[in-house]
Amino acid sequence: MKSSIRLCSAILSLIIMRSTADAQPPNLIVHNGKIATVDDKFTLVEAIAVRGERIVAVGTNADLLKLAGPATKLLDVGGKTVIPGLCDSHVHATGAALYEYDHPIPEMDTVADVLKYIAGRAETLADGDWIVVRQVFITRLRDQRYPTRKELDTVAPKNPVMFSTGPDCVCNSLALELSGIDRDFKITDGKSGQIEKDPVTGELTGILRNASRFVKAKSNEKSASHEDRMQRLKQLFADYNAVGLTSIADRSAGDDGVKAYSQLRERGELSCRVFLSYGVNGSGSRKDVEAGIQKAADHPLHKYDNRLWLRGIKVFLDGGMLTGSAYMRQPWGKSDIYSITDPDYRGIRFIPQEDLVHMAKFALERDLQFTAHSVGDAAVHALIEAYAEVNKSLPVRPCRPCITHCNFMSLEAIQQMQQLGIVADLQPAWLWLDGATLRKQFGDERLTYFQPYRSIFDHGVIVGGGSDHMQKIGSLRSVNPYNPFLAMWITLSRQPRRADQPLHLEQAITREQALRLYTINNAFLTFEEKEKGSLEIGKLADFVVLKTDILTCPVDEIRNITVSETYVGGQRVYKAD
Repeated sequence: MKSSIRLCSAILSLIIMRSTADAQPPNLIVHNGKIATVDDKFTLVEAIAVRGERIVAVGTNADLLKLAGPATKLLDVGGKTVIPGLCDSHVHATGAALYEYDHPIPEMDTVADVLKYIAGRAETLADGDWIVVRQVFITRLRDQRYPTRKELDTVAPKNPVMFSTGPDCVCNSLALELSGIDRDFKITDGKSGQIEKDPVTGELTGILRNASRFVKAKSNEKSASHEDRMQRLKQLFADYNAVGLTSIADRSAGDDGVKAYSQLRERGELSCRVFLSYGVNGSGSRKDVEAGIQKAADHPLHKYDNRLWLRGIKVFLDGGMLTGSAYMRQPWGKSDIYSITDPDYRGIRFIPQEDLVHMAKFALERDLQFTAHSVGDAAVHALIEAYAEVNKSLPVRPCRPCITHCNFMSLEAIQQMQQLGIVADLQPAWLWLDGATLRKQFGDERLTYFQPYRSIFDHGVIVGGGSDHMQKIGSLRSVNPYNPFLAMWITLSRQPRRADQPLHLEQAITREQALRLYTINNAFLTFEEKEKGSLEIGKLADFVVLKTDILTCPVDEIRNITVSETYVGGQRVYKAD
C-alpha cells in the first residue's frame, strides 16, 4: 500500500513541465489535499489544477500554486481526502424519481408491515380499486417469506391486491378472479412462467412466477406532468451528487427516459454524466428485437458526448434471487422462504440460447455494448456461451460485452470472462441486504462464488459497482440503496445485515480495489476510462471532497462517510451545509 501511493518526484516534475508548457493559467486549483488519483499506481498528490472542464496538472502544493493567475480560484480543502467522481454502473433513475409521486411509501421490514400498508390503502381507496405493492423483496423481510393469499384477503377483502416483485408476484383472491386466473389457467403465450398451486389441494397459492403479466391491475395513482417529472429527476440527480456520484449508467432506458435526459442536457441541468443502455424486450419476436436494437444504433445520442451517450442494449435473461426465480445450474430446493414446492425447480429463463446469440451479435455488430440481466449461475454461463459463440465470427473483447448482476458465479465462468474480455456489473448492497436469507436458503458452500470480488480482481476481469436503484429518492432509504460508501464497505467487510458472521470473507477486496469499482472500473465499463475515472492530466475534472479519509479510517466507518463537496467538470454541483 505504502509503495503504491508514494509520491514520485521525477514523475511529478514531468507532470508540472507538461502543464506549464501552456502559459494559460488554470481557472481552479485544488490544493492542501490528500488526493487519490486512482491512476495505475494509485498515486497520492497534494493538488490538481483545472482549466475548463479538464485537469491540466497534478502535483505538489508549491508547484501547482505557481500556476495560478489573477482569476484562478483556489480551493483549499484543508487536508481532506479527494477522490475521483464516483460512478454507479446500474440505475433506473427516471422510474425511481417518480416512485413516490402519488404518496410516500413507508419502509416495510416485516410481512406485518406489508399488511398494515395494504390495510391503510384499502381504507383510503374505494372498494374495487387496485392495491399494488411493488419491489418489497421477501429476502429483506424479517419473516423471509411472501405474504399469503389468505393474509392479503384478510386485510383487503374488497380490493384486488398484487404484491409485485417484478415479473413475480402474489395476489389475493379478488385479484386472481378479476384477472381470470383459476386452478385451470394455462400459460399459452409461449413465454416462460409458472402458476403455483398447493401440492396437496391443487388450489392456487396466489404466487405467479414470471407471470405477473397476466394480472389485470389498474393504476389509480395520480400522474406526474412532464415538468414534474423533470423536476423530480433533477432532485434525484442532486441527491446522487450529495453522495459523490458524478456519473450513472441507466441500464434499461426507455424512450421517455431518453427524452427526459436529453431535455435536461439541453437545459444544462444534467448534473450527472449519463451512459444509456436501451431496454429491449428480449422475449419478443426476433423482428421486434432487431428493430429495438437498430433504433438505438440509429439514435442521435449514439454519437459520443461526455454528458449523455447511448451506447448499450439491455435485455432480461432470467428472474431474480430476490424472488426465487433466478436461473440456476442446480435446483433451488424446496423452500419455505420462496414457497418452492418442486424439488427440481431451477428458476426461470426468458430467452432461448439461439435467440440470445443472435441478439448479442446483432447489437455488438452495431457498436452497442450488450448486456443481459443474469442473476443465476446458469444464466451467467448461458450468456458467456453466447458471447463465446459470437466471438467465433466477431471478436467481442473490443465490444466489452457485459453481464449484469451475475451474483452467482463459478471459477470457470470467471476464467472464461477473462479470456473473452467480458466485463461485470455487480451490486454489492445485495450482499448486505440479502446475504443472510441466501445463506439460509443455500448454505455457505453454494455461496462460495456469490459476488466473488476477490476472484474477479485476481483473474483480471473488470468489474464495476452499481446499485440497481429503482425506487425512492434517498441513498439509504431507497429499496436498493445507492450510497456508494455503504457499497464499498460491503466489499471489504462482506457482512450481511442480521448475520453474525461475514459471508466468505476470503472474497473481500482492498480499499484501493473498492475505490476502483466505483471510479476507473466503471469508466471502463462505459468505454470512458480515457475521459474519467481517475484524476490525471487531460481527464474530466470530476472529483469529490470527503469529510473522512477513506484510505485510513477504521473499516466500519467507511459505510458512514459523507461528502463535503462534489464537482463535475470543475463546477461544484454539491456542497454540504
